[in-house]
Amino acid sequence: MRVRFRRKILNEFTFQFFEPLRAQQLVCRALTLAFALIILVAAARAQADDHANIQPTSNDSQQHSKSNGNDDVAPLVVEGANDADVFGFGRSVVVRGNVKKGAMAFGGDVFVEGVVEGDVAAIGGSVYQREGSRIGGDVMVLGGAYHHGKTAPQRNPESTTVMFAGYETELRSMMRDPSVLLAPQWSKLYFGLRVLAALLWFVASLGLTALLPGTISRAATRLQLTSTHVAVIGFCAAIVLCVGVPMSLWMLPSVIGAFVGLLIFFFVCMATLFGRVVIHAATGRWIERRFLPETNRSESLALLLGACVWTALTSLPYVWPLVVAGLLVASLGLTLTAQRQRNWVVS
Repeated sequence: MRVRFRRKILNEFTFQFFEPLRAQQLVCRALTLAFALIILVAAARAQADDHANIQPTSNDSQQHSKSNGNDDVAPLVVEGANDADVFGFGRSVVVRGNVKKGAMAFGGDVFVEGVVEGDVAAIGGSVYQREGSRIGGDVMVLGGAYHHGKTAPQRNPESTTVMFAGYETELRSMMRDPSVLLAPQWSKLYFGLRVLAALLWFVASLGLTALLPGTISRAATRLQLTSTHVAVIGFCAAIVLCVGVPMSLWMLPSVIGAFVGLLIFFFVCMATLFGRVVIHAATGRWIERRFLPETNRSESLALLLGACVWTALTSLPYVWPLVVAGLLVASLGLTLTAQRQRNWVVS
């Protein structure tokens, strides 16, 4: 009985799941990839246009914060001499005096109207250097931009400017209220990003399935037959990565530690991609067997259903961290057991 059950599942996944590509499937995949690229370009263009439209129009720091982010939190104003670092948590920082060290804002802007001897940084905001002010260190901006007056800023020639523009509003909200990470706000932008994520996972699943049909088929079968073993191995691997790897990197020399860190990062990325594709395939095929007649089943539809289901699960408030952790554990287990092709038992 058990042998028949194993043979049935093996035949179903190995010979029926990955059919030869047809002309219609190739056209569908090409159109899907083109549609994904169009969405990516449109999103990048819209983000760039939004960033270009943000220009300071007033020297009043409070008015500028209110006009850009409906900021009702009073900024931290620094006047006179200050020998310590200045931090603004959940609000903007206005430097009108002399700061001997650095100034940084989490979820707000930094307005330099006086002198900052050290570095200036803003996460979820922008840095505004007024005319006549001076910044002695580096300028680092994550989410916003670095604005200064018409004249060249008084900067140290050896200092650098690091700026990653985009998603300023989201980063500002996250810095001010970290709970939004667990319960994201359902907006048009967030919904569009989740749809785009599902589409990209679908395209990635199609590409990897076309390159490695036999490997994906065997992994999907293994996930069905030995799910407990895969989960245990993946959980042990996750513990080693989270605990053992940082300790080894701390004990190893810097050069070897950096090399080991890159290898581990590459392994986790490849394992995540491989595991997600296998889980998408197994989930989509299970949905087809339960709800669709055999004449309407196809490989592309199964991968699309699996990508949509798991993208929706990773979007649920307060639940998505557990879902992501489960996907990572299963992906590690599937990757580490990829060479096991025989002697599978039902678990």
